[in-house]
Amino acid sequence: MDKKFDVLVVGELNVDLILNKIDSFPEMGKEKLAQEMTLTLGSSSAIFASNISALGAKVSFIGKIGRDSFGDLVLESLKKRNVNTGFIIADENSKTGATIILNYDEDRAMVTHPGAMEELTVDDVATERLATAKHLHISSVFLQPKIKERVLDLLVKAKKAGLTTSLDPQWDPNEKWDLDLRQILPFVDVFLPNETEILHLTKEKDVESALRLLAPFANLIAVKMGNQGSALLRNGNISIQPAFLNEDVVDAIGAGDSFDAGFISKFVQGESPIECQRYGNLCGALNTTAAGGTAAFADFEKMKKTVLEKFAMKI
Repeated sequence: MDKKFDVLVVGELNVDLILNKIDSFPEMGKEKLAQEMTLTLGSSSAIFASNISALGAKVSFIGKIGRDSFGDLVLESLKKRNVNTGFIIADENSKTGATIILNYDEDRAMVTHPGAMEELTVDDVATERLATAKHLHISSVFLQPKIKERVLDLLVKAKKAGLTTSLDPQWDPNEKWDLDLRQILPFVDVFLPNETEILHLTKEKDVESALRLLAPFANLIAVKMGNQGSALLRNGNISIQPAFLNEDVVDAIGAGDSFDAGFISKFVQGESPIECQRYGNLCGALNTTAAGGTAAFADFEKMKKTVLEKFAMKI
């Protein structure tokens, strides 16, 4: 069957209300001021979809939103980035999710109202929709309980349909980290946790030990380590690539999702894992040059100029 899309994303959809230049950390009973505010497309999955589309991939999305103004913003933002929204479900009985983000240098605090993202199920991902794509990307399973409980079924269904797969677990708000990696990872071609997530999932004390633990049943694992770069496990071997450092970080929102976008954009093109890792690092760094998760990828010519000026590289 002819594949219409390079990547099909299954994941959560929400908007981000981002506050920057905050006086100090919030305290109960006190009011603090933020000098900058941005309302933009949020969610790990949507940022990934937007940015990998900006890098040239043909992308479609399966997710759930409410029939409300935030849902309209989500759809409009994805369409502007040439992401196909035909599979997105708008439910009049649900509210579109929203995250309030308080930014402090390269770290942040977040509060999320999940809304419709909790209602997406594996049954919403029909086999005929899977069959339209070459690759399936799943993100934020802990924010999507009905996806998480049957994520193995979804991965198996994707593999049977001939897709390659990737999974970014993201943070677990309940901090249970109850994902059965021994069962799941054989069906994941690229596993994309960050350093904190893989340590929680494996209960190991360092990235190398975590990767060694997962190696017997994993394929590729790329661990995002912020300004320390990334670690890649392939064929039992671990390689570290340093970060491309941005001396003028605006914020780090979506930097990990942009790493994913860079990595998977090269992966679906058949590039080597090391080249995928290097490009992931570059896209993660590019992300930090503008506010929010997608602004740095809004204009391809500006992207090329920024990467050349700040990192002496070509994108």
